[in-house]
Amino acid sequence: MSPACRAFRARFFPEASDAQWSDWRWQIRHRIRTFEEVRRMVQLTTEEEKALELGGKMLPLAVTPHYMALVSPTDPDQAIRRSMIPTVYELRRCPGEADDPLGEEHQSPIPGLVHRYPDRVLLLATDFCSAYCRYCTRSRVVGHGALTPSTRRLEMVFDYIRRNPAVRDVLVSGGDPLTLSDERLEYILANLRAIPHVEVIRLGTKIPAVLPQRITPQLVRMLRKYHPLWMSLHFTHPDECCLETARACALLADAGIPLGSQTVLLKGMNDSAEVMRRLVHSLMRMRVKPYYLYQCDPISGSEHFRTAVSKGVDVIRGLRGHTSGYAVPTYVIDAPGGGGKIPVSPDYVAGRDAEGNLRLTNYEGGSFQYPDYVTG
Repeated sequence: MSPACRAFRARFFPEASDAQWSDWRWQIRHRIRTFEEVRRMVQLTTEEEKALELGGKMLPLAVTPHYMALVSPTDPDQAIRRSMIPTVYELRRCPGEADDPLGEEHQSPIPGLVHRYPDRVLLLATDFCSAYCRYCTRSRVVGHGALTPSTRRLEMVFDYIRRNPAVRDVLVSGGDPLTLSDERLEYILANLRAIPHVEVIRLGTKIPAVLPQRITPQLVRMLRKYHPLWMSLHFTHPDECCLETARACALLADAGIPLGSQTVLLKGMNDSAEVMRRLVHSLMRMRVKPYYLYQCDPISGSEHFRTAVSKGVDVIRGLRGHTSGYAVPTYVIDAPGGGGKIPVSPDYVAGRDAEGNLRLTNYEGGSFQYPDYVTG
C-alpha cells in the first residue's frame, strides 16, 4: 500500500482491514459523498464550502477512499483536489458553454449509444462512476441514475450494431463500465464479440487511477477472453501514478491489453510542459501509451478549468524532441456540435525556398531543408 493511502486509512478508516481496503466494492460503499465527510478530511475554502452546500444543483460529489487519500488537505490548488472537490465556479455559465457541447444527444439513435463516426460507436454502459471529475464532459448525464445497464436497453444497442455492418469498433464507456460487476460487463463484451463485423472493442475508464482495487485477477482473466480488446485510461496528473495504480496497469498490460491514456488539459493543473513530461514519463513506466491530450470541452461551468489552445500547443512543443515519440500524445479539440476530434499541433513547416525545398523548424528552433519533389 502506498504511504499516502496507509496514513489516510489509519486516520479516517482505522476499522478497515487490509482485505476491506483492497476490496473494490468496499471502496465504492465507503465513497466520500457529503459536505460533512469532506470537511472532516480537508481544510475547505469558502468557494468549496459554498459549492458543497449547494451540491444538489450540480454534478454529484463522490470520491473513493483510495483517491481521497491522494487529495491534499491543505492545498486548494492541488490538481487532484481541484478535479474532485467542487467550487462555486461550476455554477457560472460562460459564453460558448453548453450542457452537451459535443452534440451527443443529436447523434444518439438509441439512448446511451452515440454514432458519430461511420465505422465506430460509443456505448454508454452506465452513468455511474466511482469518482466524479468536476470537468466531466457528460456531467449532464453521469451520477443521476437515469442511464442503467438494463437488458432491454442493451439489447436495443446490440440490435442496432448488428443492423449496421459498417460498425467495426465499439468503445464501451459511460460513466465507467468497470464499475459493473464482472458478470454484467462480460454480458456486454460477449454480445459485442458475437457480432461478426465488430473487430475491436475498447473500454474507456478511469478506474486504474481512482479505484485500482477493481483490477483483479478474476476481472483480467475474463477480459482476456474478448481480444482484441483495448483500454483508454483517463489520467490527469503524475500524482495519480501511485503504487496501487502501477500494479493495476501491470495486471492489464500482462494480460495483453494495449493501454492508452486520454488526458484533459486543465488550467493550473497540468498545463505546463514540465508537469506533462512527468505525467507521460510516469505513464510510460506503467506501460500506458499517452494517446490523446484533450482541450477541455466547453461544458457548462468549466471556464475555470479551460486554457487557451495556444497553451496546449506550447505543451506539445515542450514534449516533442524533449522526450521519446511514444510519450507525445496527439493534442485534439473535440469539435463542439459533434464535429469529432480535430488535431492541433505546432507548425514545424516554415514554408518553401526558391528552389521548392520544404523549410522545416525542429524542436530547438533550428532550420532545415527537405527536397520535397520527385523526378522521373
